[in-house]
Amino acid sequence: METARPTLIAVDGRSGSGKSTFATDLAKYLEATASVAILRLEELYHGWDGLHRSFDLYNQLLPQLADGQGITYPIWNWEADTLGAPKNLVPADVVIIEGVGALHGGAREFLDLGIWLEAPENFRRDRALARDGQTYSPYWQMWAEQEERYLQAQQPSQAATLMMRTDLDQDPMQIWKQASAYLPGPVRQLCSQAGFAPAQLEFRQSYQGPADAAALFDQLAQGHRHAAFLESTSHQLSDPLGRNRYSIIALSTAPQPPVLSANAQGTTLDLPGAQVQLGQDFFPALAALWPTGNTAATCYPLPSWVGYLGYELKREVGAADLSAVIEPGRVRPDAQFFAPDTVVIIDHREEQMHLHSSSQPEPSLSLLLGNPPEHRPAKPLPTPNFSCADTEAGYKHKIRQAQHEIYEGNTYEVCLTTELTSRVPEFDPFEAYCRMRRTSPAPFAHYLRFADLQISSISPERFLALSKDGQLRAEPIKGTRARGIDEESDLALKHDLATHPKDRAENIMIVDLLRNDLSHHAVPGSVKVTRLCAVETYATVHQMVSTIDATLASPHLAAHALREAFPPGSMTGAPKLSTMNILDELEEQRARGLYSGAVGYLGADGAADFSVVIRTLVCDQLADQSWRLSLGLGGAITADSVPTEEWDEVITKSRGVLQALGAQFPSRT
Repeated sequence: METARPTLIAVDGRSGSGKSTFATDLAKYLEATASVAILRLEELYHGWDGLHRSFDLYNQLLPQLADGQGITYPIWNWEADTLGAPKNLVPADVVIIEGVGALHGGAREFLDLGIWLEAPENFRRDRALARDGQTYSPYWQMWAEQEERYLQAQQPSQAATLMMRTDLDQDPMQIWKQASAYLPGPVRQLCSQAGFAPAQLEFRQSYQGPADAAALFDQLAQGHRHAAFLESTSHQLSDPLGRNRYSIIALSTAPQPPVLSANAQGTTLDLPGAQVQLGQDFFPALAALWPTGNTAATCYPLPSWVGYLGYELKREVGAADLSAVIEPGRVRPDAQFFAPDTVVIIDHREEQMHLHSSSQPEPSLSLLLGNPPEHRPAKPLPTPNFSCADTEAGYKHKIRQAQHEIYEGNTYEVCLTTELTSRVPEFDPFEAYCRMRRTSPAPFAHYLRFADLQISSISPERFLALSKDGQLRAEPIKGTRARGIDEESDLALKHDLATHPKDRAENIMIVDLLRNDLSHHAVPGSVKVTRLCAVETYATVHQMVSTIDATLASPHLAAHALREAFPPGSMTGAPKLSTMNILDELEEQRARGLYSGAVGYLGADGAADFSVVIRTLVCDQLADQSWRLSLGLGGAITADSVPTEEWDEVITKSRGVLQALGAQFPSRT
């Protein structure tokens, strides 16, 4: 008898990890939407020393199952220690293969999903012997040695898409139900849960201004290890592009929220009690998960994931692979997002707050939103002493090297960077952020908290925004002047920036680069330059900004459009790939980390908004509880750049962060 190809799910793990019980429970769960059959591999072992011999029989049967054929195989009678009667297995919509060896190398090409169950040895031994009594006890060591040879030779856990802990208080099926929303297509479609979506309960609360969004965030996020605050702090400036209307507070009240992360080894989703392996590269994994088609009718931004794209993701667009090593044995993820269970959207224009939560909010929360705090008292903050990765002479030498590459025709523009770093025994990154947002308002300010990583930013630059109806927008910055000491000098500097041929050339080159980036997944003819070389004024600098708009060709291309534009062209130069390779050499293979990447959110409806990570203090808490602080700085080098002026621009760009911290730019020597 033949049927359509079944979905094959392998459940593997060492003895006592709970494979048999989990397979039975999983079958019951899936039977709500499909027919299910179970192949128990213990029937194929043919004796206590038969694990490896069973692989040949398993490899004969699995192709037949994959073709939708019924199978017949001899089973082992464990009580009589001999072969028993043959057994028939009729295929179903889903076939679950359960037992040690289910993820054997020869089987993997036929499987739709591999699950590895993990538990400590003592836990597994106690459970296995409690289940099988003294029958198993004399053979435990023999079987354990066979399992160990299998693990060493086949590395089955690395072939699993889903790894689950079974020694926790949480029911494995509850872990499965949460993880199933993120599994590969055929299995995900069998499960009724929808993943990658924001919390569904919505509450609206009006308030009477003024309200201090930072003070509200501070109260809501206190004690939570994963939190984000995205806002514009440029409320005193004109706002023709609508940047100032909303502030977003997103946080997880759970000790471990879903966390999506990527590094050179692959992309994973960590959940309480489980990890989902999503493949080698981040952007293809993101494309499989986002957007979900959730079109909740909200007229305001609603993030379902918040996080960052680090510069080292450039490896996924063909550039060299570097890693951001924070301290020995610790590498920061190249991308990291968490799923909040509580989101507060502050609408400053309407003086309303929108709360989205996975559960009914506490009365105290509603009271707080209705009467938000008006200010946040300042806290003490130690003044860090920074050192620079480059001396003034060394940086100027690199500028001349970059110009040589331009003269050779290898690049047109090189966005050369350096880094200030400091190590302090104690630090409060959110206090630093509050000082930065007060002294240097910016349209894309943000603060992110990922346990031992915190990010405080006063970024003026949008990387890429995507509306839920498919409108793309990039706003690159190229060209900077310090503010003047009085009105006359300030206006003169602004005019000089607006009319200077070099700055306009820098900006236009990046505009052309981004027009090309956006065109790959845009409706033909929809790419347009809405603003070209406009000058925007901030607390410490004037900046030259352009706006490029386009229409996404399909909602399913959202992650692809994000990848095509990454890294931000304003932080690489042009052409992008060859220039990134030149930069790796000029910057002595120093990983930029978050700097030059992007921070923002992803919405279940396909909307997204990311800013460029500049004017940003990246704070890593080290193993000894001290803090490593880093501030990336740089500028675009063209054929007519003057090295002294470029170095001065680096110092100018540092002022917004350093002045807020009471710190100084390190010595120029």
